[in-house]
Amino acid sequence: MGQSEMWEPLSTSHVSTQVTEQIQNVIGKKRLKPGDRLPAERELAQILHVSRTSVREAFKSLQAHGVVDIRHGQGVFVAEPHAAVSLRAALIQREIGVEELFAMRAVLELPAVEWAAQRRDPDGLDEVTQTFTTLDDYSRSDEIDFDHLRTLDTAFHLSIVSAAGNRFLQQTTIVLHEILASGMETTLRAPGRVEKSRTDHQKIYQAIVAGDTEEARRAVQTHIDGAREAAMSSISAPEEAGGRSARPGTAERSEQ
Repeated sequence: MGQSEMWEPLSTSHVSTQVTEQIQNVIGKKRLKPGDRLPAERELAQILHVSRTSVREAFKSLQAHGVVDIRHGQGVFVAEPHAAVSLRAALIQREIGVEELFAMRAVLELPAVEWAAQRRDPDGLDEVTQTFTTLDDYSRSDEIDFDHLRTLDTAFHLSIVSAAGNRFLQQTTIVLHEILASGMETTLRAPGRVEKSRTDHQKIYQAIVAGDTEEARRAVQTHIDGAREAAMSSISAPEEAGGRSARPGTAERSEQ
């Protein structure tokens, strides 16, 4: 989608407020996500048919509310929600165990997959289909980059949470997956793990497409249980050999 297609021309009353509202609307509809760059001041003023002053005031207002980051010499970027920043800091500062993190995955992802299957939002289902197909195809490759496979795996799970339609749930799950990925080595290298994960993902995807909420929850729970068991197994071996901790900061990184 081109930049001009995201925006709508505005009337002349309370212009900066309207600019602010439209930027929030575009971000709210996930056309722009955290880290994305907004059009430059001059460009956005032309797109919206308003003055650069109105755009500048809107940017300042949005920055004050933590919606955008103004980086001098670089541009204006969508900011990460304060809730996500705070959650990440809390998880990093506290030594939360692997078991707790996987338990939290179940708390977040079981209702998410149920809502995704219930809503059957066309855009959401398209994204789930795209991420599933990409992941499934790559998992069958003759040569696999396991870091890339983990990235595709995470994208599939996050697309399901996005399809659930709850932005706070989405941001919370993103942070949780970041913590898991940053602190643990992937378990997908273990014999048979790629195949088992692929089967789990197929069942999850098929249940969402069919609108089968019970099967979707069951498939996600099975997948999380398997990922947790694989993670704990990979952690126990180095601990027995060298007494390493099972904390996210020092443990093996887990499959998503």
